[in-house]
Amino acid sequence: VCGDQNQGAVFLREFTLIRRESLHDDFLSDLLNNHKTEDPSSRTARSEEDRDSLWDAWGSWSECSRTCGGGASYSLRRCLSSKTCEGRNIRYRTCSNVDCPPEAGDFRAQQCSAHNDVKYQGQFYEWLPVSNDPDNPCSLKCQARGAALVVELAPKVLDGTRCYTESLDMCISGLCQVRREALLCHFC
Repeated sequence: VCGDQNQGAVFLREFTLIRRESLHDDFLSDLLNNHKTEDPSSRTARSEEDRDSLWDAWGSWSECSRTCGGGASYSLRRCLSSKTCEGRNIRYRTCSNVDCPPEAGDFRAQQCSAHNDVKYQGQFYEWLPVSNDPDNPCSLKCQARGAALVVELAPKVLDGTRCYTESLDMCISGLCQVRREALLCHFC
C-alpha cells in the first residue's frame, strides 16, 4: 500500500490520489464544469491495467493552478460501465514548483486583495490575509486593515494555496492535502 490511509489526498512527486468516497459532489461538479472538452485522440493510451478494467484512459493534465510557488494539476478518467468502477476517477500532481519572485507577494494575500474593490456591508476595505486557521485552513479569511473585522470572503482559497505559512501542505478544492514529496506511486 502506498501513501497514508487517512482521509484526503497524499501529495506525491508525480501524483496525488484521492479516495473516491471522500470526493464531494460540489468538488466533482466544479471539476466537470471547468474541465474543457477534449478531443478523444488527446487521451493517453489505455494501459494494460486499464484495458482489464472498466475505465477509459486518463485524460490530459489540466493547466496548473499557479504559475509559481507550487500548484496543482488534475487528470480525469471516465467509467465505461453502467456499474460502479473500482478505483479513482481523478488524480493530482504538483506543478509550477519554482519559487515566485519576491514582488509577486503572498498567494493568500493576493486573493484577499482581490476583494478590495468590492463593497462589504456598504463600504470598501483593504483586506489582509488571516493565515494558519486551525479550524479551516482552506477558507479565505481576511481582516480589514486597521480594524478588528475578520470575514470569510470565500469558502475556499484557490488550489495551490498553502494550508499553513510554514508548511508545504496545500489546499485543493477547499481541503488541506498533505504533501509528501519523498514518495512516488503512480497507481496505488
